Amino acid sequence: MALDTLYILIAEDEPRQAEILKFNLEEEGFRVGLAPDGLKALEMIDEALPDLLILDWMLPEVSGIRIMKKLRKEKETKSLPVIMLTARGEEDDRVRGFEVGVDDYVVKPYLPSELVARVRAVLRRSHPEMQEEKIEYAGIELDLVKLRVSRDGDPVELASTELRLLKALMSHPGRVFSRNRLIDLAWGTTIYLEDRSVDVAVRRLRKALNEGGKADIIRTVRSEGYAIEESASRY
Repeated sequence: MALDTLYILIAEDEPRQAEILKFNLEEEGFRVGLAPDGLKALEMIDEALPDLLILDWMLPEVSGIRIMKKLRKEKETKSLPVIMLTARGEEDDRVRGFEVGVDDYVVKPYLPSELVARVRAVLRRSHPEMQEEKIEYAGIELDLVKLRVSRDGDPVELASTELRLLKALMSHPGRVFSRNRLIDLAWGTTIYLEDRSVDVAVRRLRKALNEGGKADIIRTVRSEGYAIEESASRY
C-alpha cells in the first residue's frame, strides 16, 4: 500500500501546530485532513473514515476522551488507529488514554519528525503491507526508504516532485489519475497549480524513465490524466 493512498485526520484546535503537522505528513506522502474541534472531527470521520486519527486531548465542543469512547463503541471505528496528543504528561493521564483505546500517546511539545515516526509505526501495525520497502513494476524499482529509482537495473535520477508522481502512478498500475489528483499527491492539497504544471512534470518523468531508448510506459488519457502501463507505448 502506497502512502499516498492513506488518509490521516488531525483533530487539533491550535491552527499553527495543526498546519505544521499537516505539512510534515504531506511531505511524507500522506493525504491529510484538519478538524479544528471535536464536533468537526466526528463529522469528518462520518464522511470519510481515515486510516489514522491524530487526536488532541483538550478539543473544543467534544473532548478527545469523549471522541475515543464514541469511536470504540461503534463497529466502523472500533479498530481505527488513534494517536493522542496532549500537554498532560502525568502517568495516570497516559493510563486513562490507553484505557479508552488509544494506540499511542504523544506529549506536547513534540518534534514533528517524532510524531511522523509514531504515525508510521502505528500504521505498520494496522497495515502490515506497509512493511514493504520497495515498489516494482515493469522493470522499474522504487526504493521507498532510500528514495532511489532504477529501471532494468539502471539508476534513474528524479527530482522530488517527479519521484512523488512516479510513486502515485506505480501505486495503482493501469489506474488513470486526474491532473488534480496528481497535484494533490505530488505537491499537496494546499497548493494551487494549473494542469500545465502536471504535464511539464510528467514530461520530465518520461524523459528520465525513457533514457537510453527505453519504452514509454506512461499513458496519456486525453482530457482525463495519466496512467502507468506496460502497454502504454502502443497508444
